[in-house]
Amino acid sequence: MSRRIKRMNPKPRSRDERKEARPFKARSAPKAGPRPDGKPGAKPPRNAGERTERRTAEPAPAKFVEAKPVEALLPTKVQTVTVTADENNMRVDRFLEARFPGLSFSHIQRVVRKGELRVDGKRVDSKDRLEEGQSVRIPPLKLDAPKVPGALSEAAQKTLAALKEMTIYEDDDVLVLNKPAGLAVQGGSGMTRHVDQMLEVMRDAKGQKPRLVHRIDRETSGCLLIAKTRFAASHLTGAFRSRSARKVYWALVPGLPKPKQGRISTFLAKEESEDDTIMRIAQHGDEGASHAVTYYAVVETAGNKLTWVSLKPVTGRTHQLRAHMEHIGHPIVGDPKYFNIENWQLPGGLQNRLHLLARRIVIPHPRGGVIDATAPLPPHMQQSWNLLGLDASRFDPIENAPEE
Repeated sequence: MSRRIKRMNPKPRSRDERKEARPFKARSAPKAGPRPDGKPGAKPPRNAGERTERRTAEPAPAKFVEAKPVEALLPTKVQTVTVTADENNMRVDRFLEARFPGLSFSHIQRVVRKGELRVDGKRVDSKDRLEEGQSVRIPPLKLDAPKVPGALSEAAQKTLAALKEMTIYEDDDVLVLNKPAGLAVQGGSGMTRHVDQMLEVMRDAKGQKPRLVHRIDRETSGCLLIAKTRFAASHLTGAFRSRSARKVYWALVPGLPKPKQGRISTFLAKEESEDDTIMRIAQHGDEGASHAVTYYAVVETAGNKLTWVSLKPVTGRTHQLRAHMEHIGHPIVGDPKYFNIENWQLPGGLQNRLHLLARRIVIPHPRGGVIDATAPLPPHMQQSWNLLGLDASRFDPIENAPEE
């Protein structure tokens, strides 16, 4: 949506300040019913006449296809394969996953990181894209081979039940989970349980398991999009690349951001140490720096001490929302990496946990229509909303932020 951005603060500011926090003007919530003069009330939605199917998260109970258990690991020999036309522009990790359905994520990352897999004789990264006709040397692998149909183990049944409990939308191609805070999306050092590993219990008869389409931080709860088929994965990742996917996040921050609606535009670069990794504000041209844009809007305040903000990331950088809110002086409550306000006291009754929710995702469905899924507040944020008297049903002004 294209909208002229009106500057709300008359005080002259520098070029950098104007670039970092440009306000946008949000419309108020539409009012229903006739006006006092007897004329019709609010205008119908802009797209009211369109026939586009909207697939929401509320209907359709979860329909899982139970996977087949796996048996002993099977070794393979070194082999060289050629990238086909269907595999053109496919990421290296997706290529391996498609060719070898039983291959675990950690094993894929290991063989690529060690340089055991070569493309035209050269080392590659797992995110690099392949071209038709390229030669790929594949080292010996260990595959989880599907075995004859049988009952799921007790542990697998519990995992399947946990996934069902998280499900807020599902059809034959797409799954949207309400990921709880504290559960990682992918594995890492010392990580034994994560969403990608849990999806192993959903392998189909051909050994294909659902694929992650995007990621959210471990301590962030809310909407996580999963592709159940290779067809869906291709279309959904394409929607993210073209920025036709829309994500909305809710957060609780100290103070009151000014202006109340704005645009944050910076460059972010990864800063790694032995114990931690954070994103720092960088300059254009710095090594590893990527442009990041976020729109924010104040939804409601609690005595100007704490503010509920709605966030719409235009780009999808690591820790983008957390780093951007810290950058404008309003870090997210409970953030162990970016909350650094000295002598700030957490109000009584609020838990010292990250108050960030992936509230909503809207994305074109691979087979037509629109997926529109919404996640509820997690327990610790619901408790804060109750204590602060915040109304989760309020109109969200981020709806009117530009899409860019």
